[in-house]
Amino acid sequence: MSAGGEHLKDEVRLALKDPADSDIEHSIQIITREKGTRRQVVLSGGIAGLVSRFCVAPLDVVKIRLQLQIHSLSDPASHHDVVGPIYKGTLSTMRTIIKQEGITGLWKGNIPAELMYVCYGALQFTAYRTTTQILAQLDPHRLPPALESFVSGAVAGGLATASTYPLDLLRTRFAAQGTERIYTSLLASVRDIARSEGPAGFFRGCSAAVGQIVPYMGLFFATYESLRPVLSGLENMPFGSGDAAAGVIASVLAKSGVFPLDLVRKRLQVQGPTRTLYVHRNIPEYRGVFSTIAMIVRTQGVRGLYRGLTVSLIKAAPASAITMWTYERSLKLLRDFRVAE
Repeated sequence: MSAGGEHLKDEVRLALKDPADSDIEHSIQIITREKGTRRQVVLSGGIAGLVSRFCVAPLDVVKIRLQLQIHSLSDPASHHDVVGPIYKGTLSTMRTIIKQEGITGLWKGNIPAELMYVCYGALQFTAYRTTTQILAQLDPHRLPPALESFVSGAVAGGLATASTYPLDLLRTRFAAQGTERIYTSLLASVRDIARSEGPAGFFRGCSAAVGQIVPYMGLFFATYESLRPVLSGLENMPFGSGDAAAGVIASVLAKSGVFPLDLVRKRLQVQGPTRTLYVHRNIPEYRGVFSTIAMIVRTQGVRGLYRGLTVSLIKAAPASAITMWTYERSLKLLRDFRVAE
């Protein structure tokens, strides 16, 4: 969020309490002026998603490969007959992918992912801004600032996730491909899934995604809005960016709490007629969120729900920092040069 946080909310609250300026339209105009026009917000969100996605794509591929791996690394007997690679950590997985698939293997699924991140970023920030404006109309029954941020973040995350989910599924399936290609292109993958799985095939695991993203984004934005005003006033911050530091902390805390649902989502996304054709040929058949969780706990233990957590946290920190930093700077440049007003 730009020049927002508590300062903006206090300004809006004061405007609403002033008898001379108490109409709702005045408060909305204040928010719009401070945070930029709708087109500026959409464009800034899209730019932020595009830049962030490209930078962390290799870590994303590594995370997906680790999440889809079901055999135990501590028990050699569990993978003596496994067909395909065996990954044992972030750096080792990167080396294996580069050795077997080339450097471009680390960017598999990047095209649908870039499309998803651009659309997701634009939808997310637009929905967050719109929800914040709507909540401003509740005066004098305004929600507490932290709760406002939670509600706005949850609504924004849920809407953006559901709207862009087919691209998320395609990203996972491309990233899970090994040297043998299941899908030859983005258009071919859309055609194949539509023909063999129907429209529902594009939304496998969507309930886990929404169940994950709503609390994640709510907690993320609530923490970010609380930390940003404090950290922005501190000196000697990395790159002089308090909002980037706030994004890192908020992302790590939120990501850890909902990670099992992220893993379940990935396992469900590769279900269907191509389940045994990915780089991991032994992916079990899963049918629903709760049954998947129960099956993973029963066969792999609770730790099985957290496979790939380390690289996920490593990815989350720079991804969120880059996203928030790029969004703030892009919006500032657009406003300074009066672009897309």
